[in-house]
Amino acid sequence: MKLIVSPSPHQLGTNSVTKLMYGVIIALLPALLVSVYFFGLGAIVVTMTSILACVAFEYLLTRFLLKKEPTLTDGSAIITGLLLAFNVPSNLPIWIILIGAFVAIGVGKVSFGGLGNNVFNPALVGRVFLLISFPVQMTSWPKAVALTDGFAGYTDVTSGATPLALLQEGIRNKETVDTILQNADMPINYMQMLIGNMGGSLGEVSAIALIIGLIYMLMKKIITWHIPVAVLGSATILSGILWLVNSNLYADPVFHLLTGGMLLGAIFMATDYVSSPMSKSGMLIFGVGIGLLTIVIRIFGAFPEGMSFAILIMNAFVPLINMYFKPKRFGEVAKKKSE
Repeated sequence: MKLIVSPSPHQLGTNSVTKLMYGVIIALLPALLVSVYFFGLGAIVVTMTSILACVAFEYLLTRFLLKKEPTLTDGSAIITGLLLAFNVPSNLPIWIILIGAFVAIGVGKVSFGGLGNNVFNPALVGRVFLLISFPVQMTSWPKAVALTDGFAGYTDVTSGATPLALLQEGIRNKETVDTILQNADMPINYMQMLIGNMGGSLGEVSAIALIIGLIYMLMKKIITWHIPVAVLGSATILSGILWLVNSNLYADPVFHLLTGGMLLGAIFMATDYVSSPMSKSGMLIFGVGIGLLTIVIRIFGAFPEGMSFAILIMNAFVPLINMYFKPKRFGEVAKKKSE
């Protein structure tokens, strides 16, 4: 019998890498449609630029740097482009998007050997690089404008702060959480967060759209529940404890779940096949770490959002998690019983 050893992602049953990747793309479509509804032309320009750039860099770097035959049809570069677009403002200049796409594919993926070898989520590598290199452009969030109020342009948009940024600024000014949330400058409420009518990056604005994507991937068995539930559960518990201790200083768990990249990260980026643990117990540990780190960074760190950093930090621990939380080998139970 021939034993073939290869890097992840691995084919499971009738599924293939291509089938799984395009399943994720389908799950991202509701969020994409909502972002186009609220951010108009900017969402289209940023998304198409990011996808095309990632696909182009994937082809060029794989063909001429790795000297391998490019596999553009597997959908992985498209997902990287989509997720990168979902993590940036809808008015981000095209040249900055191109830099982010190059870093995501070139540094986050190809430098490790291509698909199945990357340690970190490529889209987040690109996003964090842009955040550190271009902090002003990456934190100038356009305000959401529904299509019924006019199709928003790409450059002629009004910028505003995200709910997390407004909360952090208010806390620094010694305001209570209730005062901040009731302030006229806070342009959203929980219902608007669910729908997507708030400032932020493309993919984080609509909780309902992201949850629809989660349900689809669970039904199609593209992902399991372990990482999303662990991320959201641990974030809810920690933020809930802090809220109960001092509700004037810390926002309630619902606010943290519906704002920023919490749902986007928990559903679509932490569950990346290559950069997440293999075992179910490892997935739970991985998810809990992300949830706790996200809340800690949000509340005690300099950045109002912490999901990207939390996922990348826990990506670095995945080899260690895989070492200590291994799936049972086939036949192990039967062997012990026979002894």
